[in-house]
Amino acid sequence: MEKIYTRWPKGVFKNLTYPEIPLFEILRSGARRWPTRNALIFGGMEITFLELDQLSDRFAAALTDLGVAKGDRVAIHLPNCPQFAIAYYGLLKCGAVFVPLSPLFSERELKMQMNDAGTETFIGLNLLYAAPQKVLPETPVKRVILTDMTDCYPPLSAPVKPLPRFPIPEGVLDFTELIARYPAQAPDVAIEPKADLAHIAYTGGTTGTPKGVMITHYKGIVSCCQMNHWFVGGDVAYENGMLGLKRMEGDSDEDHAFAIGLETSLVVAPWFHVMGIYGYLNQPFMKGSTLVVFPRFDLEEFMKAIPKYRPAVFGGAPQLFVPMVAHPLFEETDLSIVKLVVSGAAPISLALLEKLRAKIPGIICEAYGLSEATSVATISPATRDGLRLGSAGLPVQDTEIRIVDPDDDRIELPLGKTGEICIKGPQIMAGYWKRPEETAEVLKDGWLLTGDIGYMDQDGYLFIVDRKKDMLLCKGHNVYPRDLEEVLNAHPDVMQSAVVGKKDERYGEAPVAFVQLKPGATATEAELLAYANENIAFYKKIRRLVIADQLPANMAGKILRRELRDQVQATDFVV
Repeated sequence: MEKIYTRWPKGVFKNLTYPEIPLFEILRSGARRWPTRNALIFGGMEITFLELDQLSDRFAAALTDLGVAKGDRVAIHLPNCPQFAIAYYGLLKCGAVFVPLSPLFSERELKMQMNDAGTETFIGLNLLYAAPQKVLPETPVKRVILTDMTDCYPPLSAPVKPLPRFPIPEGVLDFTELIARYPAQAPDVAIEPKADLAHIAYTGGTTGTPKGVMITHYKGIVSCCQMNHWFVGGDVAYENGMLGLKRMEGDSDEDHAFAIGLETSLVVAPWFHVMGIYGYLNQPFMKGSTLVVFPRFDLEEFMKAIPKYRPAVFGGAPQLFVPMVAHPLFEETDLSIVKLVVSGAAPISLALLEKLRAKIPGIICEAYGLSEATSVATISPATRDGLRLGSAGLPVQDTEIRIVDPDDDRIELPLGKTGEICIKGPQIMAGYWKRPEETAEVLKDGWLLTGDIGYMDQDGYLFIVDRKKDMLLCKGHNVYPRDLEEVLNAHPDVMQSAVVGKKDERYGEAPVAFVQLKPGATATEAELLAYANENIAFYKKIRRLVIADQLPANMAGKILRRELRDQVQATDFVV
């Protein structure tokens, strides 16, 4: 079914020219174009593009000398920090495959992912080494490299930054010593961008056992180009080892929100997540942005960084914005300098979007993506009026979306009808690592069956209704949790909510709501239950509401519905 995108952003090509280059060429290009410009700022430490390129060359040389070969899997178990970026680009330069590990993983999750990926090299933080150390003997890991946060600070600043240095255990390699020992000369490894893997990124596991999503170098480049040129316009140009752009006639830099090689971004989205590694490391480097990096999200520190660094852009999951708009600093801080705010990784409520728009005069976008699509599939047009509340925007360049019958993916549904979202484009994964049968279930004739439920309007905007697996069947009716969450989130005392189903003979699946209140709010469970049920159809009625101190979420900001489902299935949980 042909789609006509009447709101396609001005100056943005619908089809891009993607260079067949390794993913690390993004950093190489930055070092050639802006050698003295800061790439990273971390706790006051500054690293230029050229310095980061050279440091990662040193690390690539070290890995090669240690025996890491093309195709080997290398795990990074770090928070956002300069060492993460050095290790990431270094391992790609020696032909290895990046396997991200969340620092919050349990021992069971660490062991499962390293074993599944066949990881032979582990890069971590000595402060967080206790859990990995217990399970590494039960994995294929041959070598461990650890770093220390104090390595980011010069000795002169130690009196005002009294961070203790933790010892490097015996038999473990010291990250800083390695990069000091080797020259800035990366190995000459032949990379076939369309064939060779760059990442094995595991899905969040909120609906089942995590699976490794295989992303080639080329698919990573494609995704970064799509995001970058969505916001700066033009087509991709690659000449003399440098990524640039060429514009269509009549288009100019002034027609777009961002200036190349001049902007600063605040980064809290974790790089071990696909949203972080593409949207908040690779893609901003493509346009020469300086990244002010935080190892974790501290709201006051983040808000105070806005007037200090005057960022053009920041973004993340809705859980970044929920406490932000409730904090006194949100009203006190001048946000007129912010050109773009992007929300992704999980649906954002309409009420929260409206609060952000009322305070920030710049562009607010919502994006939709998933690991199986490398990163992003749709984004709102980068204009003030491009946002359509409740929508995740338009398909990015070279990307098709169709809506099919959830029970028969051969049947495409017309515009406006709700069904399963399917995506086709050059950024779609190569498949699941060592899982051909599960790959075949979701990749059909080039189309990715996302498991997400939504619809497209007449202008081509995509609206996400819910996860297919999250849909409830209550007395024979389809009930979508997000529908109920939108009602609850509109209550002035509610910070965020999540609705799951409890298996019940009377209802099939009874909707149960978990609510986190704003600081100082006093609404009761009975009040919120009455409020919600007054504003929804009778068949969607919430059968029980629980106020929780905090809803469980992963580092990417997605609420862990699995944990809530497990809680409501307990025999003593009554609806």
